[in-house]
Amino acid sequence: MDKKILLVDDAAFMRMLIRDTLTKNGFTNILEAADGEIACQMYEAENPDLVVMDITMPNKTGIEALAEIKAKNPAAKVIMCSAMGQEAMVVEAIKLGALDFIVKPFKPDRILQTVTKILG
Repeated sequence: MDKKILLVDDAAFMRMLIRDTLTKNGFTNILEAADGEIACQMYEAENPDLVVMDITMPNKTGIEALAEIKAKNPAAKVIMCSAMGQEAMVVEAIKLGALDFIVKPFKPDRILQTVTKILG
């Protein structure tokens, strides 16, 4: 599958976990960013089909990056990731246009199911 996916998380381990799940299931065009600031720059440069983004990150939060990405491209497809107990931020992300959210710790089948659903 040549859908381009941007993974955004300040934890390299989390990006690796998602990348492994996706590549094992045929998604090979995967980009990575370590914070919301880099994510916004990469989104503009690469125009990915999907962004999978953590909420809590340094430099620019996932909420701030989501708002900036959606302002530039209202059709952007973004899935947010959050730890348990971040319900208020998840609600804000959905209001800003996130299509779904995945709760950490991740279950590989949940990641794959959500990505597949959104990318069709």
